Amino acid sequence: MQAFEYAHPGSVKEAVALLGPGWADAEVLAGGTDLLSLMKDYVVHPKRVVNIKGIAELGGIEAGKTATKIGALVSFEELLSNDHIQSEFAALAQAAAGIASPQIRSMGTVGGDLCQRPRCWYFRSGYGLLALDTESKKSLVPGGDNRYHAILGNAGPAYFVSPSSLGPALVALGASVYLTGPAGARVVPVAAFFRTPTTASEREVALMPNEVLTHITIPAASRGMKTATYEIRQREALDWPLAAASVALRMSGGTVHSARVVLGHVAPVPWHAPAAEALLAGHAITEDLAEKAGEAAVHGAKPLSENGYKVQLARIAVKRALLAAAQQGA
Repeated sequence: MQAFEYAHPGSVKEAVALLGPGWADAEVLAGGTDLLSLMKDYVVHPKRVVNIKGIAELGGIEAGKTATKIGALVSFEELLSNDHIQSEFAALAQAAAGIASPQIRSMGTVGGDLCQRPRCWYFRSGYGLLALDTESKKSLVPGGDNRYHAILGNAGPAYFVSPSSLGPALVALGASVYLTGPAGARVVPVAAFFRTPTTASEREVALMPNEVLTHITIPAASRGMKTATYEIRQREALDWPLAAASVALRMSGGTVHSARVVLGHVAPVPWHAPAAEALLAGHAITEDLAEKAGEAAVHGAKPLSENGYKVQLARIAVKRALLAAAQQGA
């Protein structure tokens, strides 16, 4: 990798001061499971690496009266071992449990999961976020190997899928992220934190180069909901899902009062499926209804030449997540 400056701040204020106005100025290091690979492959080459692992205020899980606060440096292992997360937010715990590698569970962080870069092999091979051919300036994805690319939200120019394991569950739970920069802190709903870039210079998240993601909050209103995450992988060992679904159901007896259905790994952002939610409201969850909701969730999908199988996988993920959520406490 290229040479870089290294900084180890003791506070968020110090960390922000060490960042710069452009992405080439500095990158934040937390667990390092993504950044170090990107630097070794010369995909990113920051002038400075700012290690935030020593900032105590970025850790911990707090269950407050109005919200549950999860520090950006909380590891997947901490998330899985927390009784409050396990009992109140099953969808989030199940998403974390899908990460099979003990090493990643130990080192990977909640904030890092939300900010990690796409796993698109064109991007990782140096063709940029939009995988543009250097001569034609057109994307290489539609006519190339697109087995793992988007089937929704892929009208162009972005075809990668959001790699976040926790993103769909946090969107379903109505969570927000807190970002701190030179002008102070700002709050962004997780649903708005992920975005689809239209130019190669943009990022796929709302984080600015001179900001630090400090923590995530899940509103207390999401407690008591029946939630679940279901992921489908090619291998049960360390692997990213081919498709996933996170659901959150507000129940009135055995009837769905309201629902949130969010797909993962099938679009450049966690994909909200309001058509599926509309089918569920006012009804009891049955296998037939769950199957219809899965079909509604992928309505309008536009698979590429080699990833049509993802439509069926996403449909099944929604169905099984709904059935699992409905069975909680039964």
